[in-house]
Amino acid sequence: MKKKLAALLLGLTVAAVSVGCGKAAAENNEETPVVSENTTGGDTVISWEDLSGQQGEEEEDSVNSLDVAPEGMYMNELTGDWISEDLKNQRPIAVMVDNELTALNHFGTSQADIVYEMMNSTANGRITRLMCIFKDYNAVSQIGSIRSIRTTNLQLMPEYDAIAIHDGGPFYINNFLANPFQDHLSSGFARIKNGKPSEYTEYVTTGEINDRCKAAGIDQNYRDQWYQGQHFQFAKHSEKVDLSKESNAKEVTFIDIPYEHNKMELTYIPETQTYRYAEYNQEYIDELTGDHLEFTNVILQESTFFEWDEHGYLHFNVHNGDGMHGWYITNGYAVPITWAKGPQEFDITHFFLEDGTEITLNIGKTYVCIIPDDSWSKLVIE
Repeated sequence: MKKKLAALLLGLTVAAVSVGCGKAAAENNEETPVVSENTTGGDTVISWEDLSGQQGEEEEDSVNSLDVAPEGMYMNELTGDWISEDLKNQRPIAVMVDNELTALNHFGTSQADIVYEMMNSTANGRITRLMCIFKDYNAVSQIGSIRSIRTTNLQLMPEYDAIAIHDGGPFYINNFLANPFQDHLSSGFARIKNGKPSEYTEYVTTGEINDRCKAAGIDQNYRDQWYQGQHFQFAKHSEKVDLSKESNAKEVTFIDIPYEHNKMELTYIPETQTYRYAEYNQEYIDELTGDHLEFTNVILQESTFFEWDEHGYLHFNVHNGDGMHGWYITNGYAVPITWAKGPQEFDITHFFLEDGTEITLNIGKTYVCIIPDDSWSKLVIE
């Protein structure tokens, strides 16, 4: 009996010492003795564990660090990627870029966040023109060459509250430019000798937009009464849109767009998970950067159109998506989509999967091509 009582007192004494030591160790972030019961019926066992990681342990944060904006940055509403917070309220510009073979090579196009391409005229083999949208335009030293704008462009660029940059246009644009939400800068930009006819020598250079907006009284920040908010939905940085999971998806590594004059093609590059642009049966290189023109997201949009006159000037019916088709292509796969735009020019065009869900884009640059309904059947995606 005396031996059992001595053992019990010893156990209690050790436990008390352990608690005292543990308190002191916890304060000093040292190893703490843990008293555990020996379930096999022997004496009390003292084991040692490093509990420093358990002291004041907080509940694990469920937010992936990739989805948290780095300090001083925010999510670019045009690409979903991080960009300087200083640009958060700055309106983008929409630059009309000549796409005739003579105008190549272009400058600065690979740095555009979004590129629209569409038929510029029903004449000349339905030649196209680019509308390049830039958020951080002051970071691009030279853009162009720039040319005239069309009425369809003036119904699309207000979706971004963008400032139109162009060199004139047919008189059909006048009524569109008169709308109170339209801001534009026309002609008078830098002329840079390049050995080509004068119509291919006009470029936007760093600082010109700021100076001319100030002189014209154009607000370079988003305007609450016109800006409709972020145009596209983007995936998180920690995730990827995987269209292969859709039941109607098809694998796409090559796209042949039915514009006979330009002969535009996009080829999937698995290493970068982008679609590389080419035209005129040749490689497309940005003369400013030496880079290819590549896109993470490709949207092909069917649309009806009408001609303003016999000279080939036309207008796409971008407000009427009834019965029109489309494709959303990213990361090697494509799914059919539909589209709709409200009655106002500044209403955003929305693109939908067949179940009515609005598409989500992968983070990166986007290419939107508007294709006439009378040649949609000639589109090749394979």
